[in-house]
Amino acid sequence: MYNKAEQLLAICEKEGISIAEATLRKIVEEDGKDRQVYLDYCKKVLEVMKSSSSRGLEEEVKTMSGLTGGNAKRLYEYGKTGQALSDELLLDMMARALSTLEVNGAMGKIVAAPTAGASGILPASLVSMQNKYGYDDDQLVQALLTASAVGAIVAMNATIAGAEGGCQAETGAAAAMSAAALVELTGGTPVEAFNAASFAIVNLLGLVCDPIAGLVEFPCALRNASGVSIAMISCDLAKAGVQSLIPFDEVVEAMYAVGRSMPAALRETALGGLAATKSGRDLSEWVTCGTCTNCS
Repeated sequence: MYNKAEQLLAICEKEGISIAEATLRKIVEEDGKDRQVYLDYCKKVLEVMKSSSSRGLEEEVKTMSGLTGGNAKRLYEYGKTGQALSDELLLDMMARALSTLEVNGAMGKIVAAPTAGASGILPASLVSMQNKYGYDDDQLVQALLTASAVGAIVAMNATIAGAEGGCQAETGAAAAMSAAALVELTGGTPVEAFNAASFAIVNLLGLVCDPIAGLVEFPCALRNASGVSIAMISCDLAKAGVQSLIPFDEVVEAMYAVGRSMPAALRETALGGLAATKSGRDLSEWVTCGTCTNCS
């Protein structure tokens, strides 16, 4: 994979190809297998994404801890009432993002894209777009390849781990991957894709990781729902011609520096932020021992 967005964009411009095509060629060059092997693998990944982003809309998926569950279906049903301020596409994306997080919490199969804590954003973005606009699986695979290139650059130059960089590293990376994927899917340019990826991280810069009871449930699921909205907004900004004043590679560097400056309490330890509130501590105690100050 390419280490820097700058390198990847130079190849795209020189060869007149998309980020997806440049990424696929690079993978084939490094691994030596036929390109169809990787395309077929992407389709298998896509099938898991479709399943995890749909299950919670059809049934109330309860997590193993009992802390959360059923919210994807609630939001999906609410979207049908005509009362929502958000449009139909965004509501569907948000519900699907919640679905994948609930499936994860129920020990179901998901795709870490790039992590379990941020696994709802990319599937929701792609599946909702397919359902609304009729994109075929081959087109979604191209978007997946684009997303993988963005995620790899973040992973190689910064971090995708909440324990190291806060939630900005997880949902930030996922939103950036999704924003670039949406640009690819809707016919945008490589430059627009990386502008969109930049905007996504910019809008999540500094987000802490403070899971209640240390579980990938709350507030993680809510941040996945907001992450898809940021991906969509970032795509539209980029395709409208808005340019990031800071190149993607430098945005990633900044995100990493911010993550390193965060205290440990705000990096997935459940010792700070929402996890450290009275209610957060009570919920953590309830999850671990079945009793808390609210119910004892």
